[in-house]
Amino acid sequence: MKKLTGLVALLCYAFSLSAQDYVELNYKFKKGDAFAFEQQSRSETYITVNEVVQRTTRDYNNKMEFVIREATPGVFILTFIYTDIKFNFNAKNQNIFVDAKVANDAEPLQGALKLMLNQPFTVELQSTGFINKVEDLDAALDKASAAFSKLKSDEQAAYKKLLKDQFGTDAFRSWLEQLLVVYPVHGIKNGTQWEESVPLRTGLKGRIDLYWNLIHFDSQTAKINGTGNIKTDKLESFMVEEGIQATAAIEGTQTSNYLVNRESGLPSICVQNTEMKGEYIYLANRKKQLKKDLKVPVRIITNASYKIKQVK
Repeated sequence: MKKLTGLVALLCYAFSLSAQDYVELNYKFKKGDAFAFEQQSRSETYITVNEVVQRTTRDYNNKMEFVIREATPGVFILTFIYTDIKFNFNAKNQNIFVDAKVANDAEPLQGALKLMLNQPFTVELQSTGFINKVEDLDAALDKASAAFSKLKSDEQAAYKKLLKDQFGTDAFRSWLEQLLVVYPVHGIKNGTQWEESVPLRTGLKGRIDLYWNLIHFDSQTAKINGTGNIKTDKLESFMVEEGIQATAAIEGTQTSNYLVNRESGLPSICVQNTEMKGEYIYLANRKKQLKKDLKVPVRIITNASYKIKQVK
């Protein structure tokens, strides 16, 4: 009898150890929870047109806040606002630096970003990390576009495209989908890898296959590494600039390192690096002096870091 009791105790102890090897990760919020979000990133694009290299850079130093407006089983409504936007755009010997909190009537984009501050928009997020929808952000951009009303029509179109490409619904959703970990619906242990695929929603059309690996966890945090394989759809066209359409044959990789707060499931820190290369095919357009399709080699590098902390 003593031997049987000892065996049962040993099995229970072994099961206890085994259970401790596994962790369930997901997003957990209460209504009214509030978070502060900081983004710093730099993107460099190099394209070679007729053997001349053109370099475009985009630098962001943005701050956001979001509040959990609704918390139901498995689904949350997050209300976001931008509290600070610093954006630097450099292309074709033209440099645009904007600080949304500083008045500068000479730069229309500055006025537009100032109008975007404190404009609420919502994200519907599943507890696994899937984004169901983003709402009201395009309405905020429409309000911000009022800053371009005094410009010539072609200048208005160029500024509106720049604003939409960098801050529109598709750009924001694509960025957030690549930042947030999509968690498995079951418990995992150290060394477990899982995957998900999401569309590229910015100017480029295609998909990114995301892979995550749990490196370590304790009672408060989880360390996760992520990689992504990016591939564009060679048949889908997009607008490079006003009047010029192109297709893209580009592939690349993304690496991410997360320190996740297990209480909320959000990354308290994330460092992310992306590199893509391939070619654009500028489609023939006689109005733009393109008599035939033009192959344009391209390389895109992005380095970014993010911090999220709970403030309420």
